[in-house]
Amino acid sequence: MADIGTEQRSKAQAVASRLWNSRWLVAAGIVAVLAVYVFAAGYVVLLACAALLIAAAMLPAGVARQSAEDAAAIEASGLQHLSGEYLAAAVADPLIIFDRTATIVHANAAAFAAFGGIAPGMSLSLKFRAPEMQALLDSILSGAAASDVVDYTEKLPVERAYRVSASSVGHGTDLYVLVFKDQSEARRIDRMRADFIANASHELRTPLASISGFIETLRGPARNDPAAREQFLQIMQNQTGRMARLIDDLLSLSRLEMKPYLKPGTEVDLRQTLDSVIDSLGPLARENGVAIERDFEEGPLDVPGDRDELFQVFENLLENACKYGQSGGRVVVTIAHSDDGPEPGIDVTIRDFGPGIPEEHIPRITERFYRVDVENSRTQKGTGLGLSIVKHILTRHNARLSIKSEVGKGAAFSVHLPAH
Repeated sequence: MADIGTEQRSKAQAVASRLWNSRWLVAAGIVAVLAVYVFAAGYVVLLACAALLIAAAMLPAGVARQSAEDAAAIEASGLQHLSGEYLAAAVADPLIIFDRTATIVHANAAAFAAFGGIAPGMSLSLKFRAPEMQALLDSILSGAAASDVVDYTEKLPVERAYRVSASSVGHGTDLYVLVFKDQSEARRIDRMRADFIANASHELRTPLASISGFIETLRGPARNDPAAREQFLQIMQNQTGRMARLIDDLLSLSRLEMKPYLKPGTEVDLRQTLDSVIDSLGPLARENGVAIERDFEEGPLDVPGDRDELFQVFENLLENACKYGQSGGRVVVTIAHSDDGPEPGIDVTIRDFGPGIPEEHIPRITERFYRVDVENSRTQKGTGLGLSIVKHILTRHNARLSIKSEVGKGAAFSVHLPAH
C-alpha cells in the first residue's frame, strides 16, 4: 500500500510540474478566449495570436528542461524498484555477488547451472580453489585493484574455459561481483585453426622436401644419368601435382566458409547430376577395375540446392569409392525418396564393397586431414580434405551425411537432402 501511495504522489508531482512549465502557453490561451468573447473584434484575434507566439517562444527551454527532468524522474523511479537479484538474473553469463569476507551473497541461474552446489553463505575461497581465482579474490578484497580479470578453467562436470572479471559494486556497499565469460568455443576454434595450419604446413612440407632432394640429386650425382633424371622428374611432377590438389582443396574450403548461405529458388535434378558425375569418373573406374551400377528411382528427383556444389559432393564420394573400394570390383549408386526422419527428402547412397572402415574411425572421418590409412591415402593421391568439403557443402544445403561400414564388407555413404 505504501508503494502505491508513493507512486501516485510521484505521478501527481510530475503532472503539476508539467503544468507549471507550460504556464505561459496556458495563460495565453485563456487571454485569447476571453478577449474574443468580450470584444469580438478582429484586432483582438491578432492580439491573441501575438500572445501565443510569445508564449511559444518562451516554451522550448522550459519543455526541454522538463523533458530532461521527467526522464530523470522516470529513470530514478524505475531503478528504485529494481533489486540486485533482478539485475543479476538479466545477465546471461554466470554471475556471483559476494561480500568482503568472500562469502556468496547471491548467484544467478546461469551460475547455478554452470557450477552447481553453490548457495548464499558459501565461501568463494572454498568453492574456487584454483590459484588464479584465489589471487583474483585477494586482489579485489584487499583494495589493490578496483577490478581485475583472470583466465580460469572449470574441470567438472565438463571442462569449460572462462574469462573471469571481478569488481566492486558501487561505492561503500562492501559488495563485489564475479562475472564468468565462457571462452570454451573460442578456445576450441583457436585450437582447430592451429591444428589446421600445422596439418596444412606438414602436408605441403613433405612434397617440397622431396622435390628439393631430387633437385640436389639432379644437380649432383645424377647430372649425367638420363635414366635417373627421367625417373626423378616424374616423381617431382607427381609431388607438384599433389601440392596443387592440396591448394585447390584449401581454396575450396575457404570459398565455402566465405559464403555460408544458398540463394533460394534454385532446383537441382539429382538424376542428371549423378549421371554427369558417373560419366566424368568413368575413366578412373575403368583404370581401377571398378564397375559403377545405377539404381535410380523413377519419377522426378529434384531438390533445392546448387548444382556445382552437389556435383562436387557426389564426385568426392564416388571417387573415394572407386579408389578405396577397388578390391570390391563394383560401386552401387542409389537415389530414392525417403520419408524417414523429421522431414521427407531424397537419399543418395554410394556403396562400395571394399575393405570397409573400422568403426572407431567413422566419427572422425570428416575432420580435416584425418586419414584412416595414411599411406594408402597418399598413394591414392588424397589430400585429406575431400570429406571436409563434403560436410561443409551439405551443411549449406541443410543436408546430412551418414556413414555405415563393416570391415571386410565395404562402406556406404548416404546423403539425405530435404525435398523442399
